[in-house]
Amino acid sequence: METETATRWLTDDEQCTWRTHLDVSRLLMHQLEKDLQPFGLTNNDYEILVNLSESAERRLRMSDLAAATLQSKSRLSHQITRMESAGLVRRENCESDRRGLYAVLTEHGMETMRKVAPHHVASVRKHFIDLMTPEALAELRESLAPVADHLRGKRGQV
Repeated sequence: METETATRWLTDDEQCTWRTHLDVSRLLMHQLEKDLQPFGLTNNDYEILVNLSESAERRLRMSDLAAATLQSKSRLSHQITRMESAGLVRRENCESDRRGLYAVLTEHGMETMRKVAPHHVASVRKHFIDLMTPEALAELRESLAPVADHLRGKRGQV
């Protein structure tokens, strides 16, 4: 751990950039969540539905879904229980591993995705994409890629 004298404090510009990033991240996720509420979904619900809808046979092992959504297995299990009650997903046993479980997107879950996805995309456009030029989006993507790569690499480390 660095000592106080060795701390590389953020410059004013760095601090402003960092806080702007935090503000945008929190405010955007709050707005996207608000826009999903009329459909009875949370951001976590939607992320799970997206992951399942894009996977082979619309199913993922629970452990893989937990990793994909950055949730603990316990938290994901509670989330899936709520989504099962709504008829969006179901659990199935893994035939090759008796201890394993799959989360499977139901037909109702897929219909929900088909209904909600256009509204979610419109929300992302309205509150993020359309507020930036194509050049600014490309620059942002290029700027954030090394950070995303670095953090993905840290995921497996304890």
